[in-house]
Order: sequence, then structure tokens, then C-alpha cells
Amino acid sequence: MRIAHLKQRLSHLGAAPCHQGRVLRAWLQEASLDTRRRRAEDFLPLALRNALPELFAELDALARVHSEHPGEDGSARLLVALADGQTVETVLLPRDGVCVSTQVGCAVGCVFCMTGRTGLLRQVTSAEIAAQVVLARRRRRVRKVVFMGMGEPAHNLDNVLEAIELLGIEGGIGHKNLVFSTVGDRRVFERLPQAQVKPALALSLHTTDAALRRRLLPKAPEIAPDELVELGEAYARRTGYPIQYQWTLLEGINDTETELEGIARLLAGKYAVMNLIPYNRVEGVDGFDYRRPSWERAAEMARRLHVRGILAKLRHSAGQDVEGGCGQLRARVIETSVIRQQAGNTGGGECGAGR
Repeated sequence: MRIAHLKQRLSHLGAAPCHQGRVLRAWLQEASLDTRRRRAEDFLPLALRNALPELFAELDALARVHSEHPGEDGSARLLVALADGQTVETVLLPRDGVCVSTQVGCAVGCVFCMTGRTGLLRQVTSAEIAAQVVLARRRRRVRKVVFMGMGEPAHNLDNVLEAIELLGIEGGIGHKNLVFSTVGDRRVFERLPQAQVKPALALSLHTTDAALRRRLLPKAPEIAPDELVELGEAYARRTGYPIQYQWTLLEGINDTETELEGIARLLAGKYAVMNLIPYNRVEGVDGFDYRRPSWERAAEMARRLHVRGILAKLRHSAGQDVEGGCGQLRARVIETSVIRQQAGNTGGGECGAGR
């Protein structure tokens, strides 16, 4: 379901824009349909009132928690089942944030990302994206939404922008607290400035070396790091929000002195924040032999960038103890299901099912 279709249904039930807003706020914010002065039955059209129980049940069915995995750092990773049986990951972040998925799988194929290994299975609709925020709010307060989970938001732009508009207008989320994360796509820099709700922008940079970037992000658009920073700077100046550059630290690959100098050169004088994020290691999977550098090395990089005038933040990777890297939890659950199915087919169920 898309938000546009949901609004059409509400309109066909006689809902004026003010009625639609009331219904959408009731869903997104767990708010009452009543106002301070009037009860819902006194102002909502009868056809709409009669349809609401079924409609809210349908919205609840868009996304359900399959399993929940709390982390020691205050985060919690939710494996979310969509109505068609596909699953995505939603992460409750410390400090009132939630990270939502925008695709089932991903087509970018970042070599260090578990999600990229599966490829793209389907798009997540705008209503399914919003439903992840609703699930999060039923567990804790949410004041920030990061579109940084499974998927590349730029490859599902219509649905993501529709969800951002809804959350920024009816969902009660501050526009600068809606963070659109992307590897960089020219369509993003064309569409986001025209949107009614302009989100903050996080750009996955990861390296200042164009050739290395092509190897790490093999299916990302061909935009050199220098040009990507210039495009980001133009958006930052237009919106008044600094660009958040994401840099997943991979030991021996992008934690080098050369990269440190490259960051200092690219971001000098820019309205930007560099987020250094030590890699969330994937254990026991062939082809994922990347390592996170020592905390001391990561801290040294942040300190030296500060000395060079670059606002750098060293991020603790949320959910290290609960399959925190993008796509890891979903992959583990699918792997376990396959093992159980194979064990059942071969008569060895007890051995496989208990792991």
C-alpha cells in the first residue's frame, strides 16, 4: 500500500483533508481521533467511521514484529515481517531514533554489506516504511527516523519521499530529524530540494579514492568522491542542514594515512559532519573477511580530523551483539530456516532445529 492510495481511500469515504490528517495522526502517533473540543463521532463522516476498524487492522497488518533482539547498548533490532511474508530489519537506536528499511534486499552490492549479497527482491511501499515507525513507537519514543536500513533509498525514491512527507507533516518528526541515507545518486540531488519536506542527507562516502570506491560499491552510480561532496555541499547550503558523511572503517582499507589526508582535503570548509563508523563484522560467512580497526586507531583518526578543522564523530556501531550490521539478522534467520527445512527433509530434525 502506498500513502497516496491510502489518502484516496479516505477521500472516497468522505474524508476531507482535515479528516485525513486526523486519521493519519491517529495511526502514526497513536493519537486519539477526538479533539479537545469534539468527539470523533461528531465530526468524522459516518462512512469513514464505519470503515476505520477494518482500515486500522489493515494498517497493522502491513508490518509485524517477527522477532526482537535487544542490545546491551540500548538498541534493539527488530526483524519485521511484511504482509507478503518478506522480512526487513528495523533498528531501535539509542536516543529516540529508529532506522528503517526501504527495500527488501539491495541492488548496490557494497562488498562489506550482508544485504548487498542478496540482491534486490522488491521495493518497500511508503505505507510499509511508515508502519516500521509505528512499530518502533509502540516500544519507545521516536523523534528521529533514519532511512539507512536495508536498501538504497534512491532506488525507491517515490515511496521514500512519500513516507518522508507523511512523517514530517502528520508524523510529528522534525524535518532535520528525517535522515535520507544514500550512496549518492543524481536523482536525489534533483528531487530532494523540490520536496515539501526536505530531509537531512547522509552520504555514504567510505573512501576518497574513486577506484577504491568502485570496488567497494560496485553498483553505485559513477560519481567521483570530489563531485559527490560538491553536490552534498550545495544541498547543505540550500537546506541549512550539514551533510552527514558516512565512513565505515575497514582495517587496512580506508583507515590509512592517505585516506585521512583525503578527508581533510575534501571536507575543508564544508558544512559537513564526518561519521566514522567501525565496521560491524560478519562472522562465519565466506567472503566477509573485513575487519574493524582498533578503537584506538579510529579515535586517533577522529582526533586528527578535528585538529584539521573537520567535525568528525566516532560512532559506536549499534547492536554489535545482536547481528547489528545491515542484513545480518535477516540472513541468519533465513539460514536457520533453510537448515531446519533441510533437516526435516532428511529426517535429522532435532539436530538442525535446535540451533
